[in-house]
Amino acid sequence: MQLSEMAKTMCGKISPKPTAENLATAARAAQKTKGLPPVHLWNPPFCGDLDMRIARDGTWFYLGTPIGRFELVKLFSSILRKDGDKYFLVTPVEKVGITVDDAPFVAIDFTVKDAGPDQEICFETHVGDITTANSENPIRVVRDPETDEPAPYVHVRAGLEALIDRKSFYRLIEIGTHDMHQGVSWFGLRSAGQFFPILPSAELEV
Repeated sequence: MQLSEMAKTMCGKISPKPTAENLATAARAAQKTKGLPPVHLWNPPFCGDLDMRIARDGTWFYLGTPIGRFELVKLFSSILRKDGDKYFLVTPVEKVGITVDDAPFVAIDFTVKDAGPDQEICFETHVGDITTANSENPIRVVRDPETDEPAPYVHVRAGLEALIDRKSFYRLIEIGTHDMHQGVSWFGLRSAGQFFPILPSAELEV
């Protein structure tokens, strides 16, 4: 029996068909503390893809319909894992693939601690995750090759990023500064002793 067939057989014994309801039940059962479940330690069989999608604005869809319950979205986000370039919902008993249009999270707000050279920028996502921009959780900016419009992201955890929403990005620009990056002056952001470049200083002078 091939590994793929073996996995399907195991999934069939555990859950005849992966559904959002089954995943939610398994995720709740696995939550032993208030912290995030240890999804990185779980290695269940892959049970196929689920018709679940996270849109660019952070909205979760199941079978084409938005998931309206915040508690359910937060629960699913807690068992989200990225393996390579793909996203999965993982419980101790099954692993299913989902679609993510851009980043799985959206950073909707931030606070600045100790404003100045030693400041720390702390972001909050739309599902309540908190992440401080630092060497482990960098800010990066991707510019659209056609429109040149910037898309800023901040790392949240384990390869999962949050797209920084527009209003927050505008506020970040107001606290930006110029610093050297790879021998060239850049405009960017400082947080937790790190400098995160946004665009070359020369482009602001044009």
